[in-house]
Amino acid sequence: MSLLLFMHIGGAFLFVGNIITAAFWKIRADATRNPAVIHEAAKNVMLADYAFTLPGLALLIVSGVWMAGRSGSLHSGFNWLTLSLILFAVTGMVWLGILLPLQRGMIRHSKQSMASGAVSAAYRKASLYWAIFGTIATLLPVVILYLMIAKSF
Repeated sequence: MSLLLFMHIGGAFLFVGNIITAAFWKIRADATRNPAVIHEAAKNVMLADYAFTLPGLALLIVSGVWMAGRSGSLHSGFNWLTLSLILFAVTGMVWLGILLPLQRGMIRHSKQSMASGAVSAAYRKASLYWAIFGTIATLLPVVILYLMIAKSF
């Protein structure tokens, strides 16, 4: 296996693995209804994005562009790679434009919830939107993963 392919698979592992794992721990924290636990989870979801999602993203982009350039796949019209890149860009827009601001809001609202002792309506609203858009931002990379393996068209 080439180093580039290893980097690409490692990047996918970090990227997809972290988005699924972070969602799991946030959902588990929300289920406790304990503002302190929720606040720690919200902060750690953001930390995990910086520690795992971003490095995974960097590995995916660098290795993927390099491999695609070497194979000539970028110049072969609309194919599995083109669709994957479009879905990847949509995922990035959802993550940067919607999820990160929601995560910052959840951290802020969960801190306020700790002061009041109850989970605030503002946190629940941000958390609901995070769940909706987070599901989209999780399913798209799973589709991309399928396209990368199957190379179906």
